[in-house]
Amino acid sequence: MAILSFRSLLALAAAAALPLAALAQTTIPPSRSGAVPPKTWVDKDTGHRVWRVSDEPNSGAFYFNVNAFTPDNKQMVYNSPQGIRVLDLATMKTRMLVPNPPPQANPNASPMERFGRYARAIVVGHKTDSVFFIRMDPTTHTSAVYKADTNTGAIRKLIDLPPRVSISSVNADETLAAGTYNEADVPGGAPNAPNAFLPNPTEAERMQQRQAQAAILGGAHVQADDKGAMMERRLAARIPLVLFTIRLEPGPNGEKPGTFKILLHSTDWVNHLLFSPTDPTLLMYCHEGMWQKVDRIWMIHTDGTNNTLIHKRTMAMEIAGHEFWGLDGKTIWYDWQYPKGEDFFLAGYNLVTHKRTAYHMQRNDWSIHFNLTQDLDLFCGDGGDSGQVARATDGEWIKLFHPEMIKVTGINEPDFWQPGVFHDEHLVNMAHQNYRAEPNPRFSPDKKYVFFTSNMFGPSYVFAVEVAQAVNPTDVESTPALGIKYNPIMPTPTTTEK
Repeated sequence: MAILSFRSLLALAAAAALPLAALAQTTIPPSRSGAVPPKTWVDKDTGHRVWRVSDEPNSGAFYFNVNAFTPDNKQMVYNSPQGIRVLDLATMKTRMLVPNPPPQANPNASPMERFGRYARAIVVGHKTDSVFFIRMDPTTHTSAVYKADTNTGAIRKLIDLPPRVSISSVNADETLAAGTYNEADVPGGAPNAPNAFLPNPTEAERMQQRQAQAAILGGAHVQADDKGAMMERRLAARIPLVLFTIRLEPGPNGEKPGTFKILLHSTDWVNHLLFSPTDPTLLMYCHEGMWQKVDRIWMIHTDGTNNTLIHKRTMAMEIAGHEFWGLDGKTIWYDWQYPKGEDFFLAGYNLVTHKRTAYHMQRNDWSIHFNLTQDLDLFCGDGGDSGQVARATDGEWIKLFHPEMIKVTGINEPDFWQPGVFHDEHLVNMAHQNYRAEPNPRFSPDKKYVFFTSNMFGPSYVFAVEVAQAVNPTDVESTPALGIKYNPIMPTPTTTEK
């Protein structure tokens, strides 16, 4: 997922006749009409009940493949402009966990001073009921990694991060984080000591961009208006970078917190780092770029061994991406198109058996992101508008997929793809969603809800739709009509491609 370019943000701010800093600090109304949007209704087109879970305008759930649930399956963490919040899944009540400080009042303050102190959530722990986040010390301007207990609210600082270094995933036993840095930014090309890095306000600048784009479009995961061109430029740049781990807790051999381990040097664009939810030594990452130009999905161990390509393309214009872990940590799933924009599958590769599964779907069933349940009896997707890669004419739905394996009666071999098909069920009509902001669906641990983020009312909120159909509802409403009521601005199709 790419964020808006800074130039684009400046243009949008100018068009709105509002300074960029003011955009980020302006109080956002609960909807574009100024009225508070409804808390619940039953979608007229699907018969499923929808709940508005969050109350904070421009709040949003995590990216679809980032763990948001505590190990006890009792809480979900999400982001809001005011800070990181926790949802109690039993009561559906929310509370603040890590508050952000008030916005910097000085209009001449630097991006670091304005936004660096804001908490940036990384992931909810797989071992403890906690969320890992990054925040900058306003005095030293050093970014640090913290861990917040979702039950007690206690916050513990783990390590300081050297400038120019970012992390994006934490492993299953919560001892390591993974990240990348550009070697061109580092004297000598190796992080032998924290002071080997040049000062960099990257985190603060990213926060500024996120705040501004959220104020304009509503939503934390907004596709850049020039995403395709940006990806082409970045891939062609061949910037030398390092993929690394950094220790968060003392190691078994006396390694101190903050210890670096370089996993590989590359001039490929390495991105989307995602540790296994069960194996603390296994890291998935991707070669980023236009998907038809890269062999995208890779795996590496934390000792730097077994750097392995997961899906090798065999057709021109074949694409595979938006990879995510199965909840048991045994299977990697991804969007597979053979070729791009023509034939659509959700593909799975089992790391233990090496079995490959491909669930076929129709064009209108394709989604930007998919997700699944622990036992794989249900999948979900967030759909997409006609400007996305599938060019779907009726794709704007939150969707439920019932998987079915196709009975094999002919020749079969261990290395053959095992075929299946998705039978879709519509959950929410998303015709009033601006799909530049991605819904990012996920099941609740008990499979009762599909959570997603939507800007149908203007500002984004976290929503949940019930998997079971409503029984004898009295509050049936058209979801797009509600969207128009509270947000008269009609969405336009995206023009982005992978």
